[in-house]
Amino acid sequence: MADLADEDPDHALAMLADMRSATDQQLAAIAARIAGRLVLDVARVGPRQARGIGTMVSSPADRFEGDLDLERSLDGLVQARAAGELVDAADLSVRHWTRPATAVTLVVDRSGSMSGRRLATAAVAAAACAYRAPIDWSVLAFADRVIAVKSQDDTRSPTAVVDDLLRLRGQGTTDLAAALRAAASQLERSRAKRRVTVLMSDCRATTGAEALPIARRLDELCILAPADDDADAIEFARSVGARVASIDGPSEIPAALLRVLDA
Repeated sequence: MADLADEDPDHALAMLADMRSATDQQLAAIAARIAGRLVLDVARVGPRQARGIGTMVSSPADRFEGDLDLERSLDGLVQARAAGELVDAADLSVRHWTRPATAVTLVVDRSGSMSGRRLATAAVAAAACAYRAPIDWSVLAFADRVIAVKSQDDTRSPTAVVDDLLRLRGQGTTDLAAALRAAASQLERSRAKRRVTVLMSDCRATTGAEALPIARRLDELCILAPADDDADAIEFARSVGARVASIDGPSEIPAALLRVLDA
């Protein structure tokens, strides 16, 4: 498997995804451990947002709210007192938490067949989103209904999310509108300045409401479409002003995500 991962990581990931559902529980557990490591390795491409709830910074009091930063405000206080004048807020500083720069919600289409290759591609996408926005990310999977693999305010590890995605099974119909509404709901929980929905789908809805009006109301939509069936996704992206990239396998996810997020 190590040799195969070096020569053809997409094939290796697809095999591991299929092995994750093996009836031999020991084999399935081994496949899960190896797949988790390989998925995270493949996904680690591109800039990483700093971890943590936020960063404590000091900013001018006339532009930000927070607690008085006495050390940085001392000169302004002393000068105002000496002159017998009211202190100017521009001469004071407050300490406050910055918000995470980016929040990401990954929405995975699980309608139809979920082969090892599709499962592996979804798993790498989740890991790549976690790498890009480690403090503010979520993963949804949908067909005729939507399930939250990881909520925006959940603290689940990328490894656990990857393992859940590798165990997904395909469903029948595709309710794209419900999936996009759920993505908007997840991002409403975020305090990030930038809120991005990353949709992995061919964008061919077969049930539910009209998806276009919902997609247009999202702050930012990026679409990762299957390279062998991307016509509808490209047209959907054009209609709503979204960015789109076509992908042929798991190893293409990091570069595609860079293109749509950093365009």
